[in-house]
Amino acid sequence: MPILNVRLSTRPDSVQYAAVAGALSRLTEQILHKDPALTSVAMSHVEPAHWFVGGAPLSQQGKTSFFLDILVTDETNTAAEKGAYIAAVFKEMAALLGELHDVSYIHVHDARAAAWGYGGKTQQYRGIKKQLDTP
Repeated sequence: MPILNVRLSTRPDSVQYAAVAGALSRLTEQILHKDPALTSVAMSHVEPAHWFVGGAPLSQQGKTSFFLDILVTDETNTAAEKGAYIAAVFKEMAALLGELHDVSYIHVHDARAAAWGYGGKTQQYRGIKKQLDTP
């Protein structure tokens, strides 16, 4: 049940947003084993002239960038899975966004199960309930 917050250094484009959301949802399911029915992706953009790397705006550098912050429940993914996910996301985003700046960040944020959830229930509650319901 991850939430993915994605910031792109491109102009708003609903077709691009859909492609990025689809690719990220697919990779999140394949590599991090998250249920796509519970995966949310929120997109926003920053004009290339307002995104600076190394002191210069991306508009002058002729490059794009992105920042992905994905929130997952702590202890549900290994370091190897997270590393593979970061590599795959970077590669996929380069294919979708074009000339991608190396300084594009991906943060897999491990949140404590008691500190977050959806539908008014924490992930800790869901985990305990699942254990109790399993014979």
